[in-house]
Amino acid sequence: MSTQENFKHITVEEFSKLDFNNITLLDLREPDEVLVSGIEGAINIPFSGGYSKLDTIPKNKPVVAFCREGDWSEQVAEILADRGYDIATLDGGYNAYRSFLVVHNKSSETQKTEAQTKFDNSDNRINSKNIVLIDAKNLKCPGPIVKVADYLRDKPIGETICVEATEDAFASDIRVWCDRTGNRLDNLVTENGIIKAQITRDTKKEYSSAKEKNDKTFVVFSGDLDKTIAAFIIANGAAAMGRKVTMFFTFWGLNILRKPKKIKVSKNFIEKMFGAMMPRGTAKLGLSRMNMCGAGSKMIRGIMKKKGISSLEELIESAKSHGVRIVACQMSMDIMGIHQEELIDGVELGGVATFIGSGEESDMSLFI
Repeated sequence: MSTQENFKHITVEEFSKLDFNNITLLDLREPDEVLVSGIEGAINIPFSGGYSKLDTIPKNKPVVAFCREGDWSEQVAEILADRGYDIATLDGGYNAYRSFLVVHNKSSETQKTEAQTKFDNSDNRINSKNIVLIDAKNLKCPGPIVKVADYLRDKPIGETICVEATEDAFASDIRVWCDRTGNRLDNLVTENGIIKAQITRDTKKEYSSAKEKNDKTFVVFSGDLDKTIAAFIIANGAAAMGRKVTMFFTFWGLNILRKPKKIKVSKNFIEKMFGAMMPRGTAKLGLSRMNMCGAGSKMIRGIMKKKGISSLEELIESAKSHGVRIVACQMSMDIMGIHQEELIDGVELGGVATFIGSGEESDMSLFI
């Protein structure tokens, strides 16, 4: 390790040789990134909003902080060093570490991939007549995972399928999905740009998250199009993994749930002013950056359509059909003059107790 300023830097090679039992790993990436490619035992405090939680990090062991590329961890390291922590950062972040593992063939995921590069000649090979083929090609996240989950949910133990997808992230996502839902990933290979996964329905774990307390809770505060799309992509992905998901919409996030057409309800002058100034429904949402008077949001929607990514409206319907609980904050509705009749179907009203109750059953709570 080399000393620089008041904290240390370590290389990916040095990091790979550490005994993780003797250090505290601090993962500063977002929860959705950790879910797909986390390091077991690491504490996850997202850089985007976790400064208030830094003091919860134990001081009894040295701390190694890492983020996606390495820049965020340096900022956090300075803060922790000033607070008396024995802190080091991983040069290049998790992405550099992952690349190192692939090159040096030390990753368990890499070993799995290499072991599965060729399907065997047994009855479980992809071309077996007894295996159902799920075509998820050209679907974008979370489409492939949702399609797999929908098919296997009510199938008997031992049911085997082959899934074909073209999105690169599917190779990582399907490994995580199988691990977290208890289903068995028999084979995984990429041939001619098509990722093929062979999966057998299993029950190593309950398909429901009720016993493990690994539900997901989102507070959707922003009414920006890009943030809303991200929220519903993560929600659909979590639902596909069998998790109970609660999305709690408050303040500007309530505009997402408004019906696109004006609804005749009795309102006072202030409520009418609020209603006129705020976007009515998803089609009117703007971007948080580069909105350009609405041109930016139209451009993003056009790109999504061209790339085959589900629209926000489709993501919302998918979330509802997969049991995602959509809750509108009653207090915020009262402040902003939004009536229940103005909200889309499938929305329930709730308050802070509803959110807290959901949060206590969750292992992930995101504020979006």
